[in-house]
Amino acid sequence: MTPGPIETLALPAPHGFFTRLGGVSEGPFASLNASLSGADDRARVLENRARAARAVGADPSLLVGITQVHGADVATVTEPWAPGAGPRADAMVTGRPGIALGIVTADCAPVLFADAGAGVVGAAHAGWRGALAGVLEATVAAMEALGASSSRIAAAIGPCIAQASYEVGADLRDAVLARDALDARFFAEGRRGRWQFDLAGYCRARLANAGLAAHVTGHDTLADEARFFSHRRRTLADGGPIGHQISIILCAHR
Repeated sequence: MTPGPIETLALPAPHGFFTRLGGVSEGPFASLNASLSGADDRARVLENRARAARAVGADPSLLVGITQVHGADVATVTEPWAPGAGPRADAMVTGRPGIALGIVTADCAPVLFADAGAGVVGAAHAGWRGALAGVLEATVAAMEALGASSSRIAAAIGPCIAQASYEVGADLRDAVLARDALDARFFAEGRRGRWQFDLAGYCRARLANAGLAAHVTGHDTLADEARFFSHRRRTLADGGPIGHQISIILCAHR
């Protein structure tokens, strides 16, 4: 099976939000696991990443990733680095043609950006901590430093855990509301002392405040086990190995 990206509104750059289908990994990593930091066979992961890169028209040797840490740092990519050797950051930007940016997720939101006029693309890993810390706005700023304009940047938020599946405690809600009390609109009351958080909606609002309109694919990674890996699903099942899907955007020209 050839891996195929989830459909999304077209960004002005080759890209794809991939599912867990179409790879060579086995067992709990089946089958398009793209994470090099887990216990999966490295050769299989590299093959999976190469398949996804080729599916968006990228040279697999020019696909780069980062060591994601749930923060707001952004790496500016001028040269490709070896698989697994990326810096500690949660977003990347580039204006170099041929470079493909890859973000791995298993419930957090992958967000892809493109400014066709400037020939600049970006990719961000936005869990609630990173989104709260400003990783999306930091990605836009890093793209602008390469010549992009927020008035031209298109953004898309890929598959992530949906509000109906994302039960959180008061500590998370309090941290979000400490920044802006109006963000209470992204929380629905759940069980006693618990809340349901709309991560995709929160990311879209943060992007809107930065001047960007973002499309949301709307797929729930926890609920759709057949197509997506999910950290929360793994937690609810008392642990075990887990894979990650990948989202890729290619800087095609300048």
